[in-house]
Amino acid sequence: MATKKSLNSTEGPALLDFQHVSVMLGEKRVLYDITLTIGAGEHVAILGPNGCGKSTLIKTITRECYPLFDPESSLTILGRDTWDVFELRSLLGIVSSELLRRCTREITGREVVLSGFFSSIGLQPYHEVTAAMMEKSSEVLERLEAGHLADREMTEMSSGEAHRLLIGRALVHDPLALLLDEPGNSLDLRAALELRDILRKLAQAGTGILMVTHHLPDILPEIDRVVLLRQGRVFADGPKTQLLTTERLSELFGLSVELAQRGGYYHLW
Repeated sequence: MATKKSLNSTEGPALLDFQHVSVMLGEKRVLYDITLTIGAGEHVAILGPNGCGKSTLIKTITRECYPLFDPESSLTILGRDTWDVFELRSLLGIVSSELLRRCTREITGREVVLSGFFSSIGLQPYHEVTAAMMEKSSEVLERLEAGHLADREMTEMSSGEAHRLLIGRALVHDPLALLLDEPGNSLDLRAALELRDILRKLAQAGTGILMVTHHLPDILPEIDRVVLLRQGRVFADGPKTQLLTTERLSELFGLSVELAQRGGYYHLW
């Protein structure tokens, strides 16, 4: 099997390659004929209103949902169409509000980071934590400027601090990319700014960023490609500078909007 180094090379397979993918939830079709390719080192935002299919797209990437059978349809991740889910999670770090909601027990920040090695939330008695894992958790905590949170319980943390530790949980395997689901949800202004600063540093250091959001300010300056999703379909896909316009966004969200740009960030009202 290819190593992470070879998978991350410019000649390697795409991180994600969806060809004519459709997905149903129960009796309802949620994604329609999605064709989308994202490279292993790309920084991409998938933007759309609530109910457009973003959550289902994420679950299709993480193998929680599966496409409808179609001879013309295919879905590969790093060139493969079958994956052990635990192996996949070591290559694609997932940070979501759903994970945050599961952090309800009295577990410490370090335990959250260490749980990334076991694809769990917190540690169980049967988990064997090695010295190398402890060393890696300390490295990740320092990288995220979160060493002071190591011994604090999650129930005592702000949403911003908890988000930072979930990113740490995803980083213990040095993934090729982070998959971020609505990262700005439930954050106050200070926490949102701090989180964006951390994500910018990760992007600049070479970690791919795949951000799924309905909130325009979540889109980092390092993200130069945007995929607009509307009613379960790819509405547009291209350079950020071409797609984040008043006309496009008014059509995407179905109302008249105004757009401003400052410091590499876009704002909408």
